[in-house]
Amino acid sequence: MKFINTIKNIWKIEELKNRILVTLGLLLVYRFGAQVVLPGIDASQLANLANQTDGGLLGLLNAFTGGAFSNASVFALGIMPYISASIVVQLMGIAIPYLQKLQKEGESGRRKINQITRWLTIAITLVQGPGYIYNLFATLPQGAFMLGDTITFVASSVVILTTGTIFAMWLGEKITDKGIGNGISLLIMVGIIATLPQAFIQEFASRVFESNGGLIMILIELVIWFTIILASVMLVMAVRQIPVQYARRSASGGYEKNVFGSRQYIPLKLNASGVMPIIFAQAIMFIPLAVVGVSDSDAAQGLATVFSDIFGFWYNLVFALLIIIFTYFYTAITVPTNKMADDLKRSGGFIPGIRPGTETAEFLDRVMSQITLPGSIFLALIAVFPAIVVSLLGVQQNWALFFGGTSLLIMVGVAIDTMQQVNSYLLNRHYDGLMKSGKNRKAVA
Repeated sequence: MKFINTIKNIWKIEELKNRILVTLGLLLVYRFGAQVVLPGIDASQLANLANQTDGGLLGLLNAFTGGAFSNASVFALGIMPYISASIVVQLMGIAIPYLQKLQKEGESGRRKINQITRWLTIAITLVQGPGYIYNLFATLPQGAFMLGDTITFVASSVVILTTGTIFAMWLGEKITDKGIGNGISLLIMVGIIATLPQAFIQEFASRVFESNGGLIMILIELVIWFTIILASVMLVMAVRQIPVQYARRSASGGYEKNVFGSRQYIPLKLNASGVMPIIFAQAIMFIPLAVVGVSDSDAAQGLATVFSDIFGFWYNLVFALLIIIFTYFYTAITVPTNKMADDLKRSGGFIPGIRPGTETAEFLDRVMSQITLPGSIFLALIAVFPAIVVSLLGVQQNWALFFGGTSLLIMVGVAIDTMQQVNSYLLNRHYDGLMKSGKNRKAVA
């Protein structure tokens, strides 16, 4: 009944209802585009491409695009070039003064940074597009290309792939502006969820119809899956609250001596870097495959073989170490402890027992270092958990991807963020947004 009443409350808020409908409509457009095959390719001969993306790094990329990669779709590159461009611009903002200046200019600076990110997205797509097309030439039979491997086909396909990525980026921005939640993140999440039913059906068929454990193994896997989802939610939501005391102002505008005001908290997240360390680490793990493209030595081939198996021991060991390192790195550049201490000092606040200013900044930095270590280890454990269930339980690789890693953390993080936005609309109209007894604030006023 509580859930039904919550849905009714959502539907009563006209603005929230319209935003949800816009979001669903634009997501439907994105999913429709993921099924549209590139002009000049026979859709009936894509079986080899589907086999190529069955597990491994390409399987992970295919999951992020919602199967568009294996469909040779106009959205085959998905929104990932935009994500790559955003990461590059964010990292360049640390070293390039011009970008640092834009970051401090507020809304106008943000628009300029977004424009730079869009142009960089086009550049990245123009590089990745030909690589994807030539991968199709190497994977699909010759008869799959109705126009042959002509320069006309390659050029037109690259233009279409670039347009598809830009259109997906535009859809994400429109969802953010007119819909509910973060549009880019929602596109990635929807793409990941789109491959979940097929992966579960394959696992179910393997367990039940091939006598590979039966229904009891399916039940065990679902219990483990829900447990790791709960652990991911805890990782995303966990915070360390630092108490802050504010002096109470007197009527004359000064501070009353020895009289304290309200106590508040600075919430320091256990995982302040989100999924970015995993994304950075996975980008590094693609390097061995790139080395093979420029070297034919046996050492390079062996290195590529080892690090192309995302469920192998050495891949996951290096992957986990990189995640821990990048968690510290990304937390250091995204959590400005010095600025937090300065803002706290200017607002008349202080941490009990800690002097304002430099000592406060050092204290916050020390606390962040202490909570980042368990957070990074927990994040690395969740990231490599798919390999653990594959080796211990024999779970199929496509289904194992949902037991952790970027896929699960993105789904959990985006779901929580979207639910919080919906809840904020409810709380603005009701005293208890998720309670059936909530009253309309306007009526009370």
